[in-house]
Amino acid sequence: MPKANYADKIEKLICLKRASTKLDLLKFFLQVSWEVKSLDNKKYVSLSEKINEIGKMLGGWIKSLK
Repeated sequence: MPKANYADKIEKLICLKRASTKLDLLKFFLQVSWEVKSLDNKKYVSLSEKINEIGKMLGGWIKSLK
């Protein structure tokens, strides 16, 4: 069961910010993987689009709690 489901507003905000930080780290490692040619362009673009969409959703949830 996700932690933030039953948490109060402040705890939800903390969980979402932690998730956002982890997503930023994932973006960084994805870019590094692409730069060292571990990922081809097509896979990089596909993953980046999905990660960006998740980031928008997280940002919206964080904004709604402030």
